[in-house]
Amino acid sequence: MASFPILSWITLLPILGMVIILFIPKNQEKIIKGLTLLITSIQVILAIVILAGFNYAKGGVFDASSFQFIEKFRWIDIEGFSWIGRVKIDYYLGIDGLSVPLVLLTAIICFISTLSSFSINKSVKGYFAMFLLLDTGMMGVFVSLDFFLFYIFWELMLLPMYFLIGIWGGPRKEYAAIKFFLYTLLGSVFILLAVIGLYFSTTETLADGSKVFTFNMIAMMDPANYSADGILSPFNPDNLRFIAFLGLFIGFAIKIPMFPFHTWLPDAHVEAPTAISVILAGVLLKMGTYGILRVNYTMFPEITKQLIWYIALFGMINIIYGALTAMAQKDFKKLIAYSSISHMGFVLLGMASLNTLGISGAVLQMFNHGTITAMLFLIVGVIYDRAHTRDIDGFGGLAVQMPIYTGFTTLAFFAAIGLPGLSGFISEAFVFLGSFGFETIRVIAIISTLGILLGAGYMLWTLQRIYLGKLNEKWATLTDMDMREYAMLVPLSLIIIFLGIYPSAMLDLMNTSVNKMVQFLSESGKFLGSIK
Repeated sequence: MASFPILSWITLLPILGMVIILFIPKNQEKIIKGLTLLITSIQVILAIVILAGFNYAKGGVFDASSFQFIEKFRWIDIEGFSWIGRVKIDYYLGIDGLSVPLVLLTAIICFISTLSSFSINKSVKGYFAMFLLLDTGMMGVFVSLDFFLFYIFWELMLLPMYFLIGIWGGPRKEYAAIKFFLYTLLGSVFILLAVIGLYFSTTETLADGSKVFTFNMIAMMDPANYSADGILSPFNPDNLRFIAFLGLFIGFAIKIPMFPFHTWLPDAHVEAPTAISVILAGVLLKMGTYGILRVNYTMFPEITKQLIWYIALFGMINIIYGALTAMAQKDFKKLIAYSSISHMGFVLLGMASLNTLGISGAVLQMFNHGTITAMLFLIVGVIYDRAHTRDIDGFGGLAVQMPIYTGFTTLAFFAAIGLPGLSGFISEAFVFLGSFGFETIRVIAIISTLGILLGAGYMLWTLQRIYLGKLNEKWATLTDMDMREYAMLVPLSLIIIFLGIYPSAMLDLMNTSVNKMVQFLSESGKFLGSIK
């Protein structure tokens, strides 16, 4: 394990698969689909190996020695000119307790989405090539420890997602794809400017004693590495750290998506193929909250603490606004999209608690929301493939005609509501326990509990309208689930039940790293004096 570059393999294997697909004749659709399934299956196996080899007691967010499965070598090294000096960029990978749950989640969701993609019959070769490129971009974000590399992977997923929505999407696919592209690109510009500012403010000492500017994310977390006159140095009286924090936060918030940057998501979800909706909800949204934790919280801890009330406030807005808007929807898929906005608000609220309980709940909610919402979008896809409509009021009584499908739907709905014994309950409970324990945001936490009631309202109402009552004779010929659909929904169901009964399986992974982060934030006064 020490010598095997497992993070490179799990990240770059889809690129290898994409290259092979490009040489396969386009009429060999079964081979293309089978190869993609093989690639994503190997990813799941590698993720399990990482999970088995992960040291629970070793973790942290600001110390290189606390990261595991590290791979590091000099990627770019050129002599600059004038004040820029030497430019050094490393290929630097590593994971800790914050990233390992998301590495596992990405592998699982990509595997499930591959199965869902088997229904694609238009330009199959191009679809699966773009799909695998997207896979690499997402995985790379969660394992990168060099900001230059992080940004490359962050941008890499933009192109394939644009085409996957714009070519294989629904009637308004071009509009949804362009809207997604412009929103995400805007956020990327903000992130890029902050990355450049951090690079020219942070130095790293090499083995020969020389100092160079660095993209090393861990070095950026240590105030000892900031040059006194750097534009984003906390020691520069004219520093622009507050502006940089906001730029990064907005860039990541667009991806969550946080109100008011959320409007791209419902359009993208509704127009995207089912498998791409699963990836959007299951993984892409988590890239935003992960970025805030990995970058904003650790590189700008003093500003994080100053703005924490506002982060909690936007979390509350997401929770309540998303739930109310979901309740008003007639389109089944759009309802699930707005429920995602609401449930990502719980992640923001937990992150704002600045304590172990709340942040652990937030990270666990990222994983649980990924599996639950992926299952919900697959459920929408199952019925849409048969009925070719998503009009909630146009169904009725489907439980009579499709009892097994209705059983899976009920499980997913109650997990989304937060029923005890299912995975959604424990993560939301930890979020509220942690946020209520932080006096600064206690009132916000209390108001946010309305999201639980509203969530139960729109979920149960949807369950009643689609599945209960007398069967609409229009759907009397619908068939129940097939084997491919079982293969998609059974693994997610087992994960939801298992983590509902034994959440420590995931909490133990992140506990040491979350504790280190909380300690780091509590001691952040070393940046600009004591911060209350």
